[in-house]
This record gives sequence, C-alpha cells and structure tokens, in this order.
Amino acid sequence: MNRRPGLSARLKLTISYAGFLVLAGAVLLAVVWGYLLRYVPDNDQGLLGIAPNRYLLVRTFAPAAMTALGFLLAFGVLGGWILAGRMLAPLTRIADAARLAAHGSLAHRVRLAGPADEFRELADVFDTMLARLESQVGEQQRFAANASHELRTPLAISQAILDVAVKDPTYPRDALIDRLRTVNTRAIDLTEALLLLGRSDRRHFTREPVDLSLIAEEAAETLLSPAEQRGVTLAVTGGPAHAAGSAALLLRMAENLVQNAIVHNLPAGGTVTVHTERRRYASVLRVENTGRPLPPELVPTLTEPFERGTGRTRTEGHDGVGLGLAIVHSIVRAHDGMLELAPRAGGGLVATVRLPGAAGKVRDRFSKFC
Repeated sequence: MNRRPGLSARLKLTISYAGFLVLAGAVLLAVVWGYLLRYVPDNDQGLLGIAPNRYLLVRTFAPAAMTALGFLLAFGVLGGWILAGRMLAPLTRIADAARLAAHGSLAHRVRLAGPADEFRELADVFDTMLARLESQVGEQQRFAANASHELRTPLAISQAILDVAVKDPTYPRDALIDRLRTVNTRAIDLTEALLLLGRSDRRHFTREPVDLSLIAEEAAETLLSPAEQRGVTLAVTGGPAHAAGSAALLLRMAENLVQNAIVHNLPAGGTVTVHTERRRYASVLRVENTGRPLPPELVPTLTEPFERGTGRTRTEGHDGVGLGLAIVHSIVRAHDGMLELAPRAGGGLVATVRLPGAAGKVRDRFSKFC
C-alpha cells in the first residue's frame, strides 16, 4: 500500500518527550518566578535600600531561565531519542520478522526475552501466529503433493492399460473396459473427496436444524449391504441429538465414520455400533468398531489426508483414497465441533463427534463442557 511519507514513531516520541520536558520546566520556572517577584518591591531602592528591586531581578533571572529551558530542550531531544529507540526496539524486531514472513520465511521467531509486558505479549502472539502459519502451510504443501501423487496414479494406470492394448491387438476388450472403469471410478471418487474436503474447509454451507440420530440411521441403512458382505454386524442406538449444520455434510461425515469402521474391522464376526445422544451443551455421535489393537501413537495420525492407517486391519476388496477421516475432521471443524479418536479396549477404534446443540448454546459453554 502506497502511503505519503511522514514522521517516524521514534521521532514523534522524541518530540513528545522533549516537548513535555520543556513544558514542565517552563511551568516550574513560571511558578518560581511568580512567587519570587510577588515579594520583591518594584522601586528604585529595593527593600530597605539593600535588596535588589524587581527590575534587576528580572534582568538576572530571565537569562538563566532561558538557559535552563534550552538545556531541558536539548536534554529532552537527546534523551527522548535514546529512550524511544530502546522502547521501540521490540517493534523493530517484530517488523523484521514480519518482513521475513512476507517473503516466505515462516521459520523465523522473534523470541523476546525479559519480563512480560505489552511488547513481549505482542511478540509471543506473533510467534504463535507464525508457528500456526508454518504448520498450516506445511500441511497444505504435503496435502498438495499427496493429492498430486494420488491423482497421478489412476492416470498412469490408465495410460499403461491403453499402451498394453495398443501393443497387443488380441487384448480382451471386455477386460480392458472393466479395468478402465475401475480406475476411472477411483479417480472420480478421489476428485469428489477432494472437492468435498475443500467445500467443508471453506464453510460455504447453510446451517439448518439436523437430528444426528436420523443421520446415523440413514448412514447405517446406506452401508448395511457392504457390512453384511463383510460379515460385520451394524447397530444404531441412542436417541435424538439435535445440532445445527449442513445435513448433506453431516450425512457424509457419518457415512465416512461408519464405512471406516466397517473396512477396518475383524475379518469375520466384527461389529459396528453407532450411538447418538444429547448432552447439556452438545450433541454426540459415537461410532465404535471391533478390530485389532491400535498403537496409541497411530491414532492421532488417522485424520491426516491420505493416511490409510498402516497396520490396521482392513477387509478385502477395498482400497480407499485415504481421505475418509480427514473429511470427517474437516466437516466437524467446520461445524465448530470436536472429533476424538481413541483406541477401543480389546481392539478397534472409538470415534466421538461432539457438535454444538441446535438450541443456540453459546460456544464458550460448549468449549468448557468438552
């Protein structure tokens, strides 16, 4: 932004310091002068012929007063310039860090030492902001790299299939079409998942009253057939749990949670339980599934994009795009909620979603409750 040139903050503070000091000195001299002249006679002989009169006192006092004011002015300018420089030094460091950040260097930190004051609080807030920006930029860069890799994979497979078909005229046409359809379906699913993830991150949706119990029942009904095919028992329990948000996004959230629970389950005889309930300041949807024990250090990484849960048990015939729980986390965050993932006792995973109730509860109460 182009701005007209002006005085620096240091110069303004210096002028302010010097001006205040000179003004205070002038007031002090005026008070002394006024009280002193009040008791000095204004005649040719002075007091009893031995004390100076007012005329002589003015002639001797005025030059000294002007000299004192000049000294105060010089001292105020010099001292004000030094003090202003020391006071504004933290702002200079913060400005330097901001310039580095503007040029793409987010690893730099101000790290002001000393006791807490306004400048150090500002520096600490700025360091925290830089840390969050660095984390988010790094996450976006990793996401872009992973998304590019994931999108390139089906295209490369399609190209390889077509190359084989061109080189081998006897290649079965039906097999070619089936393989291309499978690869194309995977690319479409991945693209739709990326679009949904971007939509939920931008929070471009209309909020309306939603009952999570109905969402859970619809998601379970949609995924009942895949669950039966994999020998997984799917159950929905609990009661009404009203929240405010996008019904379509919340349905996708529930479907992803249930699908993840079905896919990462026992090879046979597994169970998935979807439970909804209403609490004081939140509506809760919990999805619990059986499976092999999960390492505690693995659970926090499951919401990372393209993290497919290495070491988790998955049923045959499914290869997800690695965005299921990432989309869930994004949707929950867009609805001002919380997603908690925890290993289930005996093996498996417990995913708990807490959303603010639809009754208009304030968010700070919800945060204290959670």
